[in-house]
Amino acid sequence: MKMPSLVMGIDLGTSGVRIAVINESRVLIHSAEMAYPNDLSSWEGWKECCKTLIHGIPKSIRNCLMACAIDGTSGTLLACDKKGSPLGPALPYYLCCSEQKLPLAKILPEGGIASSVNSSLARALRLIKQYGPDLLLRHQSDWITGWLLGNWDWGEESNNLRLGWDPHSKSWPSNFKKLSLQRSLPLIVPSGRIFTTISNKQASSLNLPKDLLIIAGTTDSNAAVLSAELEKDDGLTILGSTIVVKRFVESPIKGAGITNHRILNRWICGGASNTGAAVLRPLFSDIHLKELSRQINPYLDSGLNLRPMPFQGERFPVDDPSLKPIMKPRPVSDSLYLHGIFEGLAQKESHCWQKLVELGAPRPKRIITIGGGAKNPQWRIIRERIMGFPIRTCRNFPAQGAAFIALKAILKKH
Repeated sequence: MKMPSLVMGIDLGTSGVRIAVINESRVLIHSAEMAYPNDLSSWEGWKECCKTLIHGIPKSIRNCLMACAIDGTSGTLLACDKKGSPLGPALPYYLCCSEQKLPLAKILPEGGIASSVNSSLARALRLIKQYGPDLLLRHQSDWITGWLLGNWDWGEESNNLRLGWDPHSKSWPSNFKKLSLQRSLPLIVPSGRIFTTISNKQASSLNLPKDLLIIAGTTDSNAAVLSAELEKDDGLTILGSTIVVKRFVESPIKGAGITNHRILNRWICGGASNTGAAVLRPLFSDIHLKELSRQINPYLDSGLNLRPMPFQGERFPVDDPSLKPIMKPRPVSDSLYLHGIFEGLAQKESHCWQKLVELGAPRPKRIITIGGGAKNPQWRIIRERIMGFPIRTCRNFPAQGAAFIALKAILKKH
């Protein structure tokens, strides 16, 4: 009997890791998730979660795996030695490096996504100052991919846009050649490129097939787009720890905070806010959130005017490192406070879509929502009321989008 062909996607998000195994028909065969034991800056946590989740795959499924692709948070950057060993904690994507504003202006005088103090390039300059120029700079997805390969030479294209990679010219900025930064950068390959098989060491350690192909993945938000299977006029909002808006476009658009990714021969443009469901975690438990949400009448206005943000600084729809949260006044009623926070988050999402359309993206006719926040019905109604779009919830995971990249790669190969 012919063994089924299965592929695996690994999604490294803000708060944890999820894996998904799909078959040739894109049917989900296995899925599991695990929160980081510490926080996003801990690369040890990335590895620990991946190991635990892979070991938890039933043997009958694990033995049929043919390929694996990885997505990760766009902009979370790690400094390593030349053998890929980390020199310290990673700098998360939401970390603003305001002290790099002047150097960035000199390196990239024409601006662009990498010229922001919220960019990977700003974090790279901080890491070089901390550890010296003789290092490797690798994003979260690229580092875990290197860990599976036993080779950290490579970087996937979409994960490196915030570091300065230009997807049009297929090159790094010319000014990089004058800097010690150049030798720290990865060799860039497009999403979907087959690297080679997993290293013998990791295949043995993780009990994975020795002929498992490792495929260049993408960012977590791009993987979410692929998993949602958008139609032509759909937009996608990812309601995870942060709010991310994405949609397919015919050609790239330009603007502060905008990213344009070429994935599977299609352009995806979008922007990511620093705020999202993460602002709720310190305030309410999951059980409390459900109970309070049921008390909200989502068709009414709360009367509050909040700007819910987990910390100072925003990257989209405005690039403003000085923008401050507005979390007060806090009413006596916790349900009313949650109501106001939901409205503030919906306003932020609305502004993200307004900015995207203002810069040239077609206005979507419908919003598909993915992520933990998509499960809350009261929040969905509030979002529809404030944004004016019909909204549909998608239950798929970004890990399924990463798995789809792996599937396309092996189907193309065969």
